[in-house]
Amino acid sequence: MRSTADIIEHYLHHLLDESTDCVIEVQRSCLAEQFACVPSQINYVISTRFTLMRGYVVESKRGSGGYVRIQRVGMPDESVLAHIGVRMSQADSEALLDRLLTERWIDEAMRTVCRAIVSRDTLSLPLPVRDEVRARIMRGVVGALLLARQQEVVGVPSKRNGG
Repeated sequence: MRSTADIIEHYLHHLLDESTDCVIEVQRSCLAEQFACVPSQINYVISTRFTLMRGYVVESKRGSGGYVRIQRVGMPDESVLAHIGVRMSQADSEALLDRLLTERWIDEAMRTVCRAIVSRDTLSLPLPVRDEVRARIMRGVVGALLLARQQEVVGVPSKRNGG
């Protein structure tokens, strides 16, 4: 059985899929009432499952009549490097790799390799060193992908395109 958080996430994804402009506005209190939960659970779902690493920008207005605006966005190029930060959890790295796959920056094989490289089993280091090393690796991966995309834009052939 799915958790309430999973059901709320699924519902919000459905609303985004139905939206013509990939933007939805919802009221926390209405969602909480609809799913028979407290508004803090809505906050939890939004703050953990609708992050920039996962491809969403969230705006929030608190208070009576407050709302949450969730927008699905494309891969933000260099700005993703700033959001990786100094440390990165395994969950955040996997979310970023899933997003890179969804945005077709990498294929399934590359995602599998990268997941193995940044896994806690491979990086058998103590925290916070493990998360710091993982962040460096992910910055390197994203930086290399950005460079490859820029070279393709300016006409430098890549090996995968027969160059």
